Amino acid sequence: MADLGDVKNALHLYLRETREDLLWKLDGLSERDARLPRTATGNNLLGIVKHCLNVEAGYFGPTFGREFPTPGELVPMEAYDADPQADWYAREDETKDGLIDLYRRVAAFADETIDQLPLDAPGQVPWWRPGRQAVTLHRIITHVTVDLARHAGHADILREQLDTAIGLREANTNVPDEYDWPAYVGRLTTLADRFA
Repeated sequence: MADLGDVKNALHLYLRETREDLLWKLDGLSERDARLPRTATGNNLLGIVKHCLNVEAGYFGPTFGREFPTPGELVPMEAYDADPQADWYAREDETKDGLIDLYRRVAAFADETIDQLPLDAPGQVPWWRPGRQAVTLHRIITHVTVDLARHAGHADILREQLDTAIGLREANTNVPDEYDWPAYVGRLTTLADRFA
């Protein structure tokens, strides 16, 4: 376990755990279930993973003068001109297992950046507005962890809608066992209906 008294190790631990929490939401899903849009804006579990792996590749790559070893596997910046949602779904030639593998390789690449640089290492985010592009590794670890945590929350809800699989992480769901969820939902619905 990382020394949580060390800020860099603590931040890195939270980032790694959030990645794993996100990837866990794909466990046991068919290719179709992982891809199927579950919201009016097309959010889908595999698309969230694809988005997050591209986020990490960018923030821990070009921001600090590094390039992912196989950049052709990532969504190129020019793809967003044709489709602003290019990183939010898996193309026909991409698979759930392939994108999970790619994410694990991107994670190793991001971890190398974190391991090699001090928290105050300067970087430049090329896609941010001029005058706001200067960052530090500390800021980027925090920024990316917050972004991934938000998307892991989206994945929690999408997975729950699919098959009621819920919980914080595989080893610790942080949800009561043997709880009467239908009764709980009924109680909350009755309470909400009082305000109709």
